[in-house]
Amino acid sequence: MSRFAQFYALTKPRVVQLIVFCALIGMVLAVPGVPSLDDVRIAAIACFGIWLVAGAAAAFNCLVEKGIDAKMRRTAWRPTARGELSDWQTLAFATVLCALGSWLLYAYVNPLTMWLTLATFIGYAVIYTVILKPLTPQNIVIGGASGAMPPVLGWAALRGDVGPEALILFLIIFLWTPPHFWALALYRVEDYRKSGLPMLPVTHGNEFTRLQVFLYTLVLWGACLMPFAYGMSSWIYLAAALVLSAGFTMYGFRLWRDYSDALARKTFRFSLIHLSVLFAALLVDHYVF
Repeated sequence: MSRFAQFYALTKPRVVQLIVFCALIGMVLAVPGVPSLDDVRIAAIACFGIWLVAGAAAAFNCLVEKGIDAKMRRTAWRPTARGELSDWQTLAFATVLCALGSWLLYAYVNPLTMWLTLATFIGYAVIYTVILKPLTPQNIVIGGASGAMPPVLGWAALRGDVGPEALILFLIIFLWTPPHFWALALYRVEDYRKSGLPMLPVTHGNEFTRLQVFLYTLVLWGACLMPFAYGMSSWIYLAAALVLSAGFTMYGFRLWRDYSDALARKTFRFSLIHLSVLFAALLVDHYVF
């Protein structure tokens, strides 16, 4: 890869794109009706600032886990794992991104969004990556709080506060995260075992993890209905939530009763579709009604 491509890869672009998308949903829902030009300006700056800080957190994660990444097929290609970028280069890159993103959010959005985004950076890059991930199989459950923050950041960017609507979106992502990552861990269990990370399939076995995936999809189903119950959405979102939640639960049940690596891969891929389409439906519903 070119040097630019190496640094860009450190930001985990696909993950950061989903983060920014979820933050954008929070921004859109925070504004009743059609946003003004000023709202659009603030949203664009907020998205860029959040992208920068999220990219910084991803780069710092690559730095801390370069030894672990080198042992796993899924991550062995990363520039830090291959030794193509030094520790100082990676640290300087992450620092510049975080500082620039934080400054943009503070100066051109609002201080609350900046502090919440910075707290999310610390939650993911330090508390999750450095402390929780190598110590407990519940790492993805507790650490999932930082990954669930984007809608809250988006809401704060346009409203200047954290409303119950934003917390409902937070809860959906928080409950979605464990079955999403455990489905991946099930078919990548040998990679995690070699890396020494105490992921749930390594510490508690395949069957126990499969049951947890299924149970979480059931709890997630209830959370996905909360936007309709609270009055944030109408029947368009409700229909999408019912279909998507039923699909995720079906995958979870099949995974629990009749496991295969191929089914675990399908469950992981469907989880991405579930969250993306769910929030897209919320976005469409917001403008239709």
